Amino acid sequence: MSAPTAPTARDRTRAANRAGIGAFIGSTIEWFDFYIYGTASALVFDKVFFPELDGALGTLVAFATFWVGFLARPLGGIVFGHYGDRLGRKKTLVITLLMMGLSTTAIGLLPGYASIGVAAPVLLVCIRMIQGIGLGGEWGGSVLIASESAPKGKSVLYGAFAQQGSPVGNTLSTLSFLAISQLPDDAFVSWGWRVPFLASALLVMVGLFVRLKVSESPAMARLIEKKEVAKLPLTEVLRSHPMLIVLGIGACTIGLSATYFKSTFALSWATSALSFDRSSFLTIILVANITQIVVQPFGAVLATRMKSWSRAVCVMLVPELVLMPVMFVLIGTENYGLAMFGVAVATIPHCLYYAALAGMLASRFPAHLRYTGISLCYQLCGTLLGGTTPIIGQSLLNWTGSITAVIVYAVFQVALTMGCMLLLLRRPNHDETAAEGVSGAAATAPLPAR
Repeated sequence: MSAPTAPTARDRTRAANRAGIGAFIGSTIEWFDFYIYGTASALVFDKVFFPELDGALGTLVAFATFWVGFLARPLGGIVFGHYGDRLGRKKTLVITLLMMGLSTTAIGLLPGYASIGVAAPVLLVCIRMIQGIGLGGEWGGSVLIASESAPKGKSVLYGAFAQQGSPVGNTLSTLSFLAISQLPDDAFVSWGWRVPFLASALLVMVGLFVRLKVSESPAMARLIEKKEVAKLPLTEVLRSHPMLIVLGIGACTIGLSATYFKSTFALSWATSALSFDRSSFLTIILVANITQIVVQPFGAVLATRMKSWSRAVCVMLVPELVLMPVMFVLIGTENYGLAMFGVAVATIPHCLYYAALAGMLASRFPAHLRYTGISLCYQLCGTLLGGTTPIIGQSLLNWTGSITAVIVYAVFQVALTMGCMLLLLRRPNHDETAAEGVSGAAATAPLPAR
């Protein structure tokens, strides 16, 4: 029997592109599922599941259930990071997609408080936890199967395929709620909000079809072949790289929380305390999401072309220190055009950064611990800093009666992100490449820090 022929450069490029597209489509569906919950918690969950709590208190409790998903995400990162670092990226991604789709559909079928009483919010929280576990395992796998399959020198660019799923999923979420928000209030509250959740079942079928055709990443395939996988990835990464975890958590902050400042907290603030109606502010968010879809890939291009990733981070994030406060001020004018401009322009810096975040973060962990390492950073950040954004924002607003405290908190998050990423980039770069030019393959020594 003749030996199998080595893959050609064209074969490797085709496999890399398939991995990137598969990561993009799968992550789009998973983020759609996650974001529709945030939108529903801002618009309707207080009425459906917490009708006995009035006004701002009901909104705050609805945001608390939103945060439950973030509490569960580190567990998903640990469980699926373990199996992803031992068995492979592809297998875990199929499971996480199914978990997200089934739990999202279940929320769409869940009776409200008026039908089953306190069991309704209890079940909502339980299903939200399953949703959070699924997404906790999804992000790291999507990033790695794309970035580790990338051609030489393009790991950040291909990692951005998975990152692009977030704004596209958010846009689909906003479009779906914008469409059903045209319904009368009674219809919207009774059944309209359920439509996006039920539509998830169809989207998951599409995602599975695409994801099953994606090959395992070359880096992981080599580790499995050479039997160099970690026995206990979580223990090893915490023992060997604790500061990477701490810095990685901080470095992810504004990449996660900025979306929830806009699409969850600001949506609730604008439609309850200000004069915006539901459809108007959803349209503002939609324009910002489309801006992100168009602009975000340029962040990966910028990081790939600039000699210094640290310089690229500063170019991306320094403007956000000004534009985030401007966004809240312009929303506060209650002028539709000014608010739309403010939200769209403030989206640009953090979306550029978000595109490059995945590849930069992954490069700081060795391949055999990478899934667990980046998942811990991203998901713990989501729990501690990202998912708490609507709760802290609403609490600051309730406590002070002014948006100023929220603005100060947003600026703090931008500064924290920039400082932690600059420190992280001073650590060794483990973005290993094989001699034939496949990014992420096992090598004997890490590359110099970039």
